[in-house]
Amino acid sequence: MTNTNIDLSIILPVYNEENNIDLLYSQIITSIGQLKECNYEIIFVNDGSQDNSLEKIINLSKTDSSLKYIDFSRNFGHQIAIFAGIENSKGDYVVIMDSDLQDPPEEIINLYNKAKQGFDVVYAKRKLRKGESLFKKLTAKIYYRLLRRITKCNIPVDAGDFRIISKKVVDILKQMPEQEKYLRGLIAWVGFKQTFIEYERQQRAVGKTNYSISKMTRFALDGITSFSDFPLRFATYLGFFVSIVSFILMLWALYQRFIIKEYVQGWTSIILSVLFMGGIMLITIGIIGEYISRMGSNIRKRPLYIINQTNLDDEEDKETRD
Repeated sequence: MTNTNIDLSIILPVYNEENNIDLLYSQIITSIGQLKECNYEIIFVNDGSQDNSLEKIINLSKTDSSLKYIDFSRNFGHQIAIFAGIENSKGDYVVIMDSDLQDPPEEIINLYNKAKQGFDVVYAKRKLRKGESLFKKLTAKIYYRLLRRITKCNIPVDAGDFRIISKKVVDILKQMPEQEKYLRGLIAWVGFKQTFIEYERQQRAVGKTNYSISKMTRFALDGITSFSDFPLRFATYLGFFVSIVSFILMLWALYQRFIIKEYVQGWTSIILSVLFMGGIMLITIGIIGEYISRMGSNIRKRPLYIINQTNLDDEEDKETRD
């Protein structure tokens, strides 16, 4: 059996990126070629694409034995696709990046060289975000700063999933059983020596983003509920506040009725009070429901993903024969 050490694994989640695959692969190969004596593997994770992304990846793998692919049985989500790549990686260092060419492949060199200086995590911090709307930039800026304030772990601001992590961090991530993965938070929670490099996030080469407002909202909720109990505490504080206000209003109503005997008969105030209290209760129940839902997902312990096909086994068979 041959023992081929992999220095660098590159994880690429893919969802309907057929027009970017060839250019992305070419730029990655060019970038890695500048690293001397670096054995690498490229792992594409096809997250249920409905275009020809998988076919393009398979064709590339036929000409490059370092290119691996994992094809999901359906769409399991961006974070799960990244985790599947991490879980099946063999490199001493693992680069995580998107497949839309907004994360420049040439920055792989800077990430790798920085990590080799003794860092377990090097994340790419965006100093400029090209091609994104003012709304997305503003909401992202507010969200990440809010998340940092209400969580106990130091989640970096202005940074996405584009980063490099050491095998030490990979091994710990594999032990984390959460069903709803929020990897940039989990990696920050792990600790060890972490630093960053700055880069300019590029505009998408081709096509439109696959992250709709609903997906971004769901992703934001995953980040908050994974690393903060603030929403539950907020619901408790809100309940106390409403109770105090309601008690004061009740005393005022009794004072008007029995002391000064000035009151207006009608149902408006009652209806408004009922609607206000009902809204507060629904908000509170919804917050609690989010946490219970996460607990239920973890209790069921279903597989995070299902692989339809992959060529990872081909390499294992080859090593066994050797």
